[in-house]
Amino acid sequence: MDLFTHVIFAYLLSFIIWGPAAPSYIAAGALAGGLPDGDILLFPLARRFPALEHRGIVHSVLGVTVIAAVGCFLVPYLPYFTHASTVLYFVAMEVGGLSHLLLDGFTNFAVTPLAPFSRRQLRLDADVAVSLVTLVLTVGTLVVLIEEHGTVALSTWIVTVWILVAVYGAYLLVRGTARWRAGRIARREGFTEVAPSTNPWRWLIVREEQDAEHYQIRFRRLTLGERHPSPEQYLRVAKLAPRPGPVATPQEALDRTYVSAVTLSGWLGEMFHFGRAVERGGVYDVAWYVVEPMAFGRTFGVRGTINRTTGALELRRGFLPIPSE
Repeated sequence: MDLFTHVIFAYLLSFIIWGPAAPSYIAAGALAGGLPDGDILLFPLARRFPALEHRGIVHSVLGVTVIAAVGCFLVPYLPYFTHASTVLYFVAMEVGGLSHLLLDGFTNFAVTPLAPFSRRQLRLDADVAVSLVTLVLTVGTLVVLIEEHGTVALSTWIVTVWILVAVYGAYLLVRGTARWRAGRIARREGFTEVAPSTNPWRWLIVREEQDAEHYQIRFRRLTLGERHPSPEQYLRVAKLAPRPGPVATPQEALDRTYVSAVTLSGWLGEMFHFGRAVERGGVYDVAWYVVEPMAFGRTFGVRGTINRTTGALELRRGFLPIPSE
């Protein structure tokens, strides 16, 4: 989730816990809800200490507890905060930090909440990490809260916040229910993975397998409630090192370019990916691309050519138009 959504969600969760009579604890929870993403500022150190990379140790129960333990002594000295119970400030910041982990784990980006004691990941794949829906919702929430600050009666503000709590709760319920439904369909059809899109009714269901010598993927686009399921796509390639010599078929073109494409683009190897090869004169046009839903009709990938006679490769990475399926 984006930073502002984390802060707003922690704010609303803190409101549920503390109520309107404890604004300092609500503010502390909201602050803690955004602090874990401060680990992006540690990227120079992350090269030397991998635990400090984004969504590393700071995105764990231990990390948010350390933040809360330090923060509970510091926040009373910040503007607009009152000197109150250190223990309750700790609880407020712990809850805000844990809400950050839960929201990140709700998306398709994993966190390791028990690090460094366990590398087990939390990833529910119920929403995309940066969703246009949540961004719009968050911006609208900020505008409403800013407009009402100091201009409306307390009772009006309380009603507004409860309405926002209901809206965010309904959004999470819709996404969670849709993910459960998509998961059932995927298992019934023999797929093993589900990937979300911005639209909670549209998903990608996938079965990906690979070993040292081969990569294969089977997937299709899923729209909940669909009457005419979209066609399945299937690919199996050999992981062949680049070599000179004639290329006889589109399949061989894919086999001979796979290792080079994955090496060229780190994104490709880390996400579900697919390839196409089309004969064009003396070359095969080749495209390897990420099949997980992307925005604006484009996706990460590698494209280029392989010479049919010599096997010479010309590949480049970038944002590609999503090929029609």
